[in-house]
Amino acid sequence: MEYITPFLYLLNTMAPYLLLGFLLAGVIHAYVPRRLYARYLSQPDFRSVALAALFGVPLPLCSCGVIPTAMSLRREGASKGAVTSFLIATPQTGVDSIVATYSVLGLPFAVIRPVVALVTALAGGWTVNRLTRSETDGILPAAEGGEVRRSGSRFVEALRYGFVDMIQDIGRWLVLGLLVAGLITILVPDNFFASFADKPLLNMAVVLLFSIPMYLCATGSIPIAAALMLKGLSPGAALVLLMAGPATNTASILVIGKVLGHRTLAAYLGAIVAGAVGFGLAIDYLLPAAWFVPSGAVHAACHGEAGYSWVEVASSALLAALLAYALMKRFIHRKNDTSMTKQIYRVGGMSCNHCKASVEKNLALLPSVTAVEVDLTAGTVAVEGTADAAGIQKVIEELGFEYKGRV
Repeated sequence: MEYITPFLYLLNTMAPYLLLGFLLAGVIHAYVPRRLYARYLSQPDFRSVALAALFGVPLPLCSCGVIPTAMSLRREGASKGAVTSFLIATPQTGVDSIVATYSVLGLPFAVIRPVVALVTALAGGWTVNRLTRSETDGILPAAEGGEVRRSGSRFVEALRYGFVDMIQDIGRWLVLGLLVAGLITILVPDNFFASFADKPLLNMAVVLLFSIPMYLCATGSIPIAAALMLKGLSPGAALVLLMAGPATNTASILVIGKVLGHRTLAAYLGAIVAGAVGFGLAIDYLLPAAWFVPSGAVHAACHGEAGYSWVEVASSALLAALLAYALMKRFIHRKNDTSMTKQIYRVGGMSCNHCKASVEKNLALLPSVTAVEVDLTAGTVAVEGTADAAGIQKVIEELGFEYKGRV
């Protein structure tokens, strides 16, 4: 019970807000066409950078899922600065993580997270525009054809995206975050980080060392930050974890360096690190510490004192059912079609439904392709039609994924 209690209380605290966030994420996905973004992001100026950041802050995309989306925007004409701004702003926050942050860490953190995401995105995008001003734009060829939407009403699509696709993408990371938070509560001594209170930069450097190469989703990082704060981690260092962790991982760093260039990668990482550390220091030194205290429920969870409301219990039960369904659905393999025209290709780097949708959409636009199906679990793409392997490889690599040849 000592371990289960903090896990259950964090789940109950976050569940109602997570469900609301998933619904809002689905509505944004279904009702805001992606081509609207590219239409306003083509010029290498500050306006396109600012619009990309404003578009990206509420979108619920993780640091892996944002890569194919950003590469698609690049194909449709977005400038390097705008793409970089989008890459920085989007994974750091989303409507789901903002709402969940409020539930666990309080209103100040919920307000500061999107502000930091916006400022760092503006700085990174503006820097890229300045650094690459002399470069030829090198826009990837735009895909022809309209945006492919799923069958059924937009509201059904919103529900499917929010409560199935998104939970498939971040569900395991959310559960992992809750489990890690529980382990921290049990294994890390109370006030462990308090001894480093006079060395905030050291705290932040350690957090950066682990968070930059790791994959952390914006929502899954919240319970980890809360648990570490209860062990004495400063609010500023917790902000560094909340911003730098979701914004980067090893895969995204490699792809950005390869597709957008090393100068863009340097500006991307520099803006994230400088922004997170700068705002973290401001929180620690300029703002009242009382603003940045995890919710009473989280404190009570560590001592077994918190209670449950029926809304929290019902929300947790529904979220658990959705997690079970979505994760089961993700790992059920469809029977392979034995059509003689189907070719199977191995593709590296696909890890979420945004990756899946991007690959399927762009390959389907090839004139000689009649059907495309991605299997995320197997890391394969099944293509029906007469398209040659070179054309398939070109599209896959332009999206930022690794082409590994035919099966």
